[in-house]
Amino acid sequence: MPILVTRSRDSLELAICYGLILSVIWLPNPAQRFVFWTALAWILTTTLIERPDVAALGLRPSGLRCSFWITASALLLAGLLIVAARELHTLHTLQGSGSAIYHVTGYVLWAFEQQFILQDYFLLRLLRILPNQSAALLAAALLFSTAHLPGLLLTGASLSWGIVSCYLFLRCRNLYALGLAHGILGLCLAISVPDTLTHHMMVGLGYLRYHPH
Repeated sequence: MPILVTRSRDSLELAICYGLILSVIWLPNPAQRFVFWTALAWILTTTLIERPDVAALGLRPSGLRCSFWITASALLLAGLLIVAARELHTLHTLQGSGSAIYHVTGYVLWAFEQQFILQDYFLLRLLRILPNQSAALLAAALLFSTAHLPGLLLTGASLSWGIVSCYLFLRCRNLYALGLAHGILGLCLAISVPDTLTHHMMVGLGYLRYHPH
């Protein structure tokens, strides 16, 4: 397929995907629920149509040493943040209904899904659209972070993690390690920073509608 056609298709798929993601973030229910499943179907369908290589997607366990350091570094950073939160008296339990195991498991799965979208959908297409790897990496991180607006703390943290995780993905191609690290850091942030600042880690319309209990 000619490069120009490929870039045009990638750009269109990416624009539609991001538009659907923003709609999910900013629409109220029940429209939000409908658009969520539409976005999920779009992402999976357009990914599978390409018949991607499993290793290229980071879904084949590899680079065990690199993956170990990704997870270990996330645990270390999370530990430091928790110690700081304890000293500042901001450490708190996870909020919401259901058990802690339910919240932890659900968030780690959601973190893996976010990494799939960031790396396998945004980054891989941007690598084909933009002229160099650095531009693609930065663009992917910016798309990822702006999807976390309007909360500035979460948006800034997402930008930093987006840059780091994209760099690590290009080096290690292990989505499992990145999903786990994402989950560790996200959960740590949720219990270390007051909900008055993160609005219970919500984004978009949920952030604006948040009311502390």
